[in-house]
Amino acid sequence: MPEPKSRRRRTAEEARHEILAAAQRRLAEGGPEAIRLQDIARDLGISHPTILHHFESREGLMRALARSAMGALNADVLRAISDPDRGASPEEVLERVFETLGESGHARLLAWTALSERTPLPRTGEPQLLRTLADVVHRRLGEEARVAGVRAPAREEADFAVRLVASAMIGDALLGDVLSRLGGLSAERAAQRRFRVWLARLLDDRLREQVAPQSKPQPKPRRRTRRAGAHSTARPSAPPRVVAPLPGRRQRNATTTAATIRPNDTR
Repeated sequence: MPEPKSRRRRTAEEARHEILAAAQRRLAEGGPEAIRLQDIARDLGISHPTILHHFESREGLMRALARSAMGALNADVLRAISDPDRGASPEEVLERVFETLGESGHARLLAWTALSERTPLPRTGEPQLLRTLADVVHRRLGEEARVAGVRAPAREEADFAVRLVASAMIGDALLGDVLSRLGGLSAERAAQRRFRVWLARLLDDRLREQVAPQSKPQPKPRRRTRRAGAHSTARPSAPPRVVAPLPGRRQRNATTTAATIRPNDTR
């Protein structure tokens, strides 16, 4: 646990920043249950009412902590997506997301916030981080579609792609080890990372498919039809070949035409 700090005068901004940093350390060490106002006050050398002054309640501190971390993560991902010159691969973007959600404990904080009856839902005026990400993804797809000369994909492509990544990353951060055991897979960190690489490539292939130039189908050869009264250039079919019976054999086929019987045949 952090050593208690001596009390000193702080500005309001400095106090909020240090309180959030101390709460983040306890979240990473023990999850949401480890965030207790008295412990954070002792870590920073401040009074318990000081935290209440800045965040109103423990639930207010939890919401502010989640908003701060997700806002920073959102900014990183937005820069990586909107600026292709940075060269951030989809695998690197997902690793950054997982680091914030999993290793820093924010997936557990989001789950606690969503399931806690004492914590209200996000307010109407709060930024919609997933929508902001989807806006950037949709705009990027539209730009690539114009370059390729194809129609821009529907908005839902971006919405569903962002939702899929968020669901997969939060689920993997919360239950990755459990899901690996249930599936008979290795729970080692290397195996977990291979799943994220696979997911990134799957998503990248899907989005690239939406803006890829479509190959034109080859036209089928047209069949020539003969007009009425037109002379056909096709060679006439040969008449059926008639084979005369060999001499000395009795004719057995009653349907043989008279042309096949020799005139002098008296049998």
